[in-house]
Amino acid sequence: LGSLVAAPPRRRTSARNPVSPPPTYFTMADDDVETFENEGAGASATIPMEAGQIRKGGYIMIKGCPCKVESVSVSKTGKHGHAKCNFVAKDIFTGKRLEDIVPSTHGTTVPNVSRGEYMVLDIELSEDASEANPTGASLSCMAEDTGEEFNALTLPSFPETLAKEVYDIFQECQGDDGEKAGHNLFVSTLSAVGHTQIVGYRTEA
Repeated sequence: LGSLVAAPPRRRTSARNPVSPPPTYFTMADDDVETFENEGAGASATIPMEAGQIRKGGYIMIKGCPCKVESVSVSKTGKHGHAKCNFVAKDIFTGKRLEDIVPSTHGTTVPNVSRGEYMVLDIELSEDASEANPTGASLSCMAEDTGEEFNALTLPSFPETLAKEVYDIFQECQGDDGEKAGHNLFVSTLSAVGHTQIVGYRTEA
């Protein structure tokens, strides 16, 4: 008998095209979403953590909002023996900057933050969404990892131009003319404390 030769690995296929080459276009809504903490299914929405353990680039809950830490300054130990951490952070969903001061040895909460990616199948404008301002339009998507339909996403209001960019790119992908004609559109998402929001997108031929 001749020797067995392993077959080359099969490439992933998309709904529109049989073979998917490397992505041809990509944009992120915000530099702050380049790093993520991924948690398994069933993980708690937040976890306790000592304030002094949280660093720049990490996450923290401030006033009930999941935030990414932009800076941490630590005051000198006071007469009661506690140094204080002054956090300046940005809400990962709205971009609003928030501050909090917590004794370094005291506990605070950190959000579990995860990311996902979905292929856009359709975008439906609502009564409050238009082609000129499609914020709030509903998306029909397919999960990249499972292939299941996912219809819980809407075009976000933050960053201000992202909804219009995603809508216009999708229309171009669906058309017969233009650089992106015939491409698939994928949106990337952030999820935390029960909320999932689009933060970026890419196209793939």
